[in-house]
Amino acid sequence: MLRSMTGFGRAEAVNEQHKFTAELKAVNHRYLDLSIKMPKKLNMFENQIRALIKNYIERGKVDLYISFEDYTEENALVKYNHEIAGEYLKYLKQMGEDFGLENDIRVSTLSRFPEVFTMEELEVDEDALFSELSIVIEDACKKFVEAREVEGEKLKEDLLVKLDEMKGYVDFIEKRSPQIIEEYKNKLVEKIEMLLGDNKIDESRIAQEVTIYADKVCVDEEIVRLKSHIEAMCSALLSGDSVGRKLDFIAQEMNREANTTLSKSTDLEITNIGIELKTLIEKIREQIQNIE
Repeated sequence: MLRSMTGFGRAEAVNEQHKFTAELKAVNHRYLDLSIKMPKKLNMFENQIRALIKNYIERGKVDLYISFEDYTEENALVKYNHEIAGEYLKYLKQMGEDFGLENDIRVSTLSRFPEVFTMEELEVDEDALFSELSIVIEDACKKFVEAREVEGEKLKEDLLVKLDEMKGYVDFIEKRSPQIIEEYKNKLVEKIEMLLGDNKIDESRIAQEVTIYADKVCVDEEIVRLKSHIEAMCSALLSGDSVGRKLDFIAQEMNREANTTLSKSTDLEITNIGIELKTLIEKIREQIQNIE
């Protein structure tokens, strides 16, 4: 199914120990540009998270926000450093003797000295933690992809309508092109008759001039290629694959053929339709920028 490059997905998981939340947002980008914002405690999983995201997203500027709340009370341990406390106490007593001061040391006072008490985090089961985190990220990714697919279907329908309109313009140019050659021949004959009067017209010369003119304004090749590009774009849109880059290339080729057709035009009607054609191709190109 066709996917837009803009999207949003959010998921969370809560249990007695943890709460994980993951949010994905994305806008257009030529390649996959992934930015991850998460607590430092989860930084060790960055490479695994990036690999996981690539299973769901190929293109876009993607922002992933992860929050983590730890409800466990056993994740840290208070450690009492007996030897350090003893060193403090020894020197405090010595200070009292050296300066004749009253020894007023209490436990509450001694406990405030650096390193007497320290907090140590217990070892975390990284595999179990990432297993929980990956479930939340995958859930967010699935919702994100669903949102992209919904938007992608809307883009596909709009582009197919535009391509049908474009085909109408190309058909008009194809039908009109032979007519302008015949009109040129008739005008040429009229002018020569006005100049020569009753004198005989050189039919071979007329044919030669018409052939030269027809060669200059001929857009048969451009018409064939435009029709081929329209068909290729329709097929790509209906394939449901990640075709954004392919569509962008086809649109560039369409624009090139439209420019050539306009440059060859000496007919007002074809010129006007050619301008409409180029405008429509530009609209198509803008829409394609939103496709993954």
